[in-house]
Amino acid sequence: MHETSQQPARYLRDDDFQRFVPVHVVWEITLACDLKCLHCGSRAGRRRPNELNTEECLEVIESLARLGTREVSLIGGEAYLRKDWIQLIKAIRSHGMYCAIQTGGRNLNPARLAQAVEAGLNGVGVSLDGMQPLHDKVRNVPGSFGKAVDTLKRARVAGLATSVNTQIGAATLPDLPALMDTIIELGATHWQIQLTVAMGNAADNDELLLQPYQLQELMPLLADLYKRGLSHGLLMNVGNNIGYYGPYEHLWRGFGDERVHWTGCSAGQQVIALEADGTVKGCPSLATVGFAGGNVRDLSLEEIWRTSEAIHFGRLRSVDDLWGFCRTCYYADVCRGGCTWTSHSLLGKPGNNPYCHYRVIELQKQGLRERIVKVEEAGKASFAVGRFDLVTEKISDGTPVASIVRSGQTIELTWKNKGKRAPEVGRVPTKLALCRNCNGYVHTNEQTCPHCSADIEASARTYEEQAQYRRALISNLEHLLGQPAG
Repeated sequence: MHETSQQPARYLRDDDFQRFVPVHVVWEITLACDLKCLHCGSRAGRRRPNELNTEECLEVIESLARLGTREVSLIGGEAYLRKDWIQLIKAIRSHGMYCAIQTGGRNLNPARLAQAVEAGLNGVGVSLDGMQPLHDKVRNVPGSFGKAVDTLKRARVAGLATSVNTQIGAATLPDLPALMDTIIELGATHWQIQLTVAMGNAADNDELLLQPYQLQELMPLLADLYKRGLSHGLLMNVGNNIGYYGPYEHLWRGFGDERVHWTGCSAGQQVIALEADGTVKGCPSLATVGFAGGNVRDLSLEEIWRTSEAIHFGRLRSVDDLWGFCRTCYYADVCRGGCTWTSHSLLGKPGNNPYCHYRVIELQKQGLRERIVKVEEAGKASFAVGRFDLVTEKISDGTPVASIVRSGQTIELTWKNKGKRAPEVGRVPTKLALCRNCNGYVHTNEQTCPHCSADIEASARTYEEQAQYRRALISNLEHLLGQPAG
């Protein structure tokens, strides 16, 4: 990958992988919140009992600067409900790190926003989970949609980079086209989407969750919206639980650069997260139990990053830790089972992720689909997870043919290399090639596409010939339009 000045701060280079640079940090600076979201994984609302004080937070920022962090996203709860949040923004920016906040926007009033802008805030991401009726229902506060829209408008006028974050659940699909039109009208430049995951409040309200087989409907819709959004200056950024090697993977993973594709969970490798009480995790979405790597009150952030096994699980995990469909998948060694958060929250163990478009397509070829069914409630703590069964059934009549619960399989949160020392140098992800006949990614040593049986080299030649023809037509048209009328 080559770097240009136009690339985002979190765009990853080879040396970021090799040196384990925590390029992007997501920091929950308080769990206090003024919304009551039905899908909130952290069950935000009240402050944590022992949140870091200002001095401790400033030391965290010093540590991040020493570790080479380039972007910090402040979240909550609601970041602006912490009294010293402006001071933290100033400190982050003093080290040249990009700083953004992610917010529901309910009480990010003009005074608060003006203070943040003066402190050097770079960007604001506002959550919109559908049009007004759905958004207000999911956020569980009437009028929250209007407040979010107003915040987005004011942030744009203030000159901040503005984006929208959307969680996609079972009821979201019909709203997505109108929501994108609204986002474009509001002038946001980026739209981040992710699937709602079965954690915290979302595990309690499991009717909100998308069924895995619904990806067959969702993914073509997202691909269409992606293309339409680009024509209006809106770039869709997909979260870590969207996609995986279906026919649209080339569109969105690399900020428009199709050479970039999913390369596995980056938790504890290029991403780090903090909870408001100083707990450190490899990813902000992961459960605290099982994934907490230590606390900055006990060890420095640098020490935790360098030595904690719970942070290093992603560095240690291998293909041998995959199970179910993922274990024998064509992309196993590159993908590593997709999003750790998604599969662990559902099934109690990473490495078998039913929310994969490629997987849905392959099962459909066999006349099968997968469905999730809750079998155990989540606890009441932040980031608590329950347990779901994964049922494989016939598409034709819904007859179950397999079930994790029915199989009696023992689920244990562990990995083969647990207890071993993490490597000193990180693994640069395998770079796949693109079959120009089916838009599926393939290993570079393939001559015949394993997905569509096309001759890969011949397909590439045909694609390039067609591309040259299109470029010539456009050039000729521009030349003609540039000529004076006569």
